[in-house]
Amino acid sequence: EALDLERHPILVEQYRVPLKVQCLELPAGLVGDDSPGEAVEVAAERELEEETGYRAAHWRVVGEFYSSPGMVSESFTLLVATGLTKVGDGGGVDSEDIIVHRVPLDGIAEFVAEKRAEGCGIDVRVAMLLAGGLLAL
Repeated sequence: EALDLERHPILVEQYRVPLKVQCLELPAGLVGDDSPGEAVEVAAERELEEETGYRAAHWRVVGEFYSSPGMVSESFTLLVATGLTKVGDGGGVDSEDIIVHRVPLDGIAEFVAEKRAEGCGIDVRVAMLLAGGLLAL
C-alpha cells in the first residue's frame, strides 16, 4: 500500500489479459524481476516508482499473505509505503499502460464501488485496504 504525504492511497489500474478487463490494484510487482535474489524491499521500491512515479521515504513490512491457499502456493509480501514524493510519470515499463489513481483515504470505498460499476476487476489486495487497520502507523 502506498500513501502520499496527505495520506491519499495510490492505486493503479491496468488491463489484465486473463480477466480481459481493466483491474484496480495496489502497486505491485515480481520480486527478482530484474535480478535473482532481489530483496522484497528493493523490488517494492522499484515497482512503486515504475508503476506510479512515486518514491517513499518510509517502508513497513506488514507480512506475507496467501490469496488462495487451498488452490495455489503463491504468496505476496505486503509493505506500506509512506511519505511519498512524486518523481516521475509512472505508468509502467515497456508495454504496460498503467493508470495511477490518487484517492482520498475516506473515499476509498466509494471509489472502488465506482470502478466495479464500470466493470473494472478488483484485485483481492484492495480488500485489505478497505478493511482498514493496516494504515495505522
